[in-house]
Amino acid sequence: MKTVLRYIWFQVLIKPLVLVVLGLNIRDRSRLHKHKQMILVANHNSHLDTMVLMSLFPFKRIQETRPVAATDYFYKSRLRRWFADNIIQIVPVQREIRSVRLDPLASCSQALKKGQSLILYPEGTRGEPEKLENFKTGIAHLSKRFPEIPVVPIFCHGLGKALPKGDFLLVPFYCDIFIGPPIYWQGNRNTFMKSLNQTMQGLAEQGNFKPWD
Repeated sequence: MKTVLRYIWFQVLIKPLVLVVLGLNIRDRSRLHKHKQMILVANHNSHLDTMVLMSLFPFKRIQETRPVAATDYFYKSRLRRWFADNIIQIVPVQREIRSVRLDPLASCSQALKKGQSLILYPEGTRGEPEKLENFKTGIAHLSKRFPEIPVVPIFCHGLGKALPKGDFLLVPFYCDIFIGPPIYWQGNRNTFMKSLNQTMQGLAEQGNFKPWD
């Protein structure tokens, strides 16, 4: 039953909505199909981000791809938690770890060990439309644990205008998705983060977009 509901949500509702209303322009989409398992790393400006990124895959791959999301937001109510666990199938993480004994990346590691792919937003929260914030180093620690899994950077442009933070009304807006080359753990956290940040900045500059008014 859950599989049927997920199919209806992504294939019947989300994909047509994304294709018809948003009109995505996807650059280098073939990079998503070169690896069986990935950690997708993207900027985060809208609730649409996860829906759009998951819609880039066929349904079989959607079943194997899980977005990392904060429990303090998605577990606020029973309905929201049910939707997060059963339809989107998030990997729940706590943004504030109060005990040094707890591993904040435990749930992510468990999902990767099962062969699943992740969608991760290293900025930590939704920011201003298309304005890149500093990435947190959790992605470097995760890549160090799984150096054989490619980290694929993705820059999303326009989604923060189509459905801004705090809004619930979708505005038709032409959006661009830039998919970068894979990055692997290079043996050093600072080197890895520098490479990731530079790649993301390069993707953001590809469209030569003017700042939002």
